[in-house]
Amino acid sequence: MNEQQFKQRYKKAVDQMKTDHQMKKRIEQNVNVQRQTTKRPRKSLYIAASVVVAASIGLAAPTVWQQWGGTTTPAKEVALNTGGVAKGSVTEGQTVIKTENSNIVPVEIPKIELPNGDNQNIKADMIGLVVYHGNVYTESATTVEGADALALRGEKLGKTTGGIHELSGQDDYKELASTIGTADMYTVKGYDSDFRMMSYTEIDGQVYAQLFDKTNDISVSGLSDLLGKLNIKDHVTAAQWEGFDSWNNGLQQLQQLPVDDSLNSFIEKLSLAAPVAASPELQERLYGKEDRKMLYLTLDDKTKVQLVLFGEEGMVRYGQAPVFFKVEQEAFQQFWNSLK
Repeated sequence: MNEQQFKQRYKKAVDQMKTDHQMKKRIEQNVNVQRQTTKRPRKSLYIAASVVVAASIGLAAPTVWQQWGGTTTPAKEVALNTGGVAKGSVTEGQTVIKTENSNIVPVEIPKIELPNGDNQNIKADMIGLVVYHGNVYTESATTVEGADALALRGEKLGKTTGGIHELSGQDDYKELASTIGTADMYTVKGYDSDFRMMSYTEIDGQVYAQLFDKTNDISVSGLSDLLGKLNIKDHVTAAQWEGFDSWNNGLQQLQQLPVDDSLNSFIEKLSLAAPVAASPELQERLYGKEDRKMLYLTLDDKTKVQLVLFGEEGMVRYGQAPVFFKVEQEAFQQFWNSLK
């Protein structure tokens, strides 16, 4: 089946669905993005990416903008020199996770505050989000093919509604409200439901699944607080990487990468990396350059994790969580140089 036939078949199936307009529009957009091979320049899109995520949650609360890479203050950094609790640095009633390395400065990512609907200049259908137990889960940077999703499908959490849009207020952000239309939501086997959930939709026997992560209301002091939740370590079965020019122009020129000592050593070093808050200045510095490479790690559960590597700064980022990970310089440079 060629690309055009796939799109025609998929569009026909979508049009036959008895669901709301948002769901149809969203699925069609996903197909176009996943199958697109024409040029789609992404240079300097770090601002757009931040706007996309923040837009999906209304951008009404200041902490939302801070959290997703906006133009105000970054996520708070909390120094724990002794591994103890830093008083006054976290929300009342919460405790900062102790760090094994006393030199690590944890990054506090605040909980997303639901919008009040006052900001009417933001489009909300550009990225997927789901509200569950008062928390906001957004599109994951980890993907899974529909054919592999059934094995990961856990307990059913309910069915989303598509009531969230750019004019939505707090009352609209009720349980399982979303921007993705109507879809069944499930826990994901092997992952904490407080971190990840999955939408699962079947159309004419074809399964479409998408993962959603909660990367807010957490204290990030190391791999276990965010990247550790992805189950990367000791679970990689295949790896690929992509250069900036290919990624920037949508060429999908993926290079195979052996799962060997070099990759495993890098993942080990990544587990010891120090978190750095994603301030506007840091993002401008990182995304203003083209020394980026995309690393795609396929795990034994068939999920594919995408990480972005920033060459000059020796940093790694997962998705749109407002935090980077600074890898030990020599280890990072050695791995970076092997990607050629």
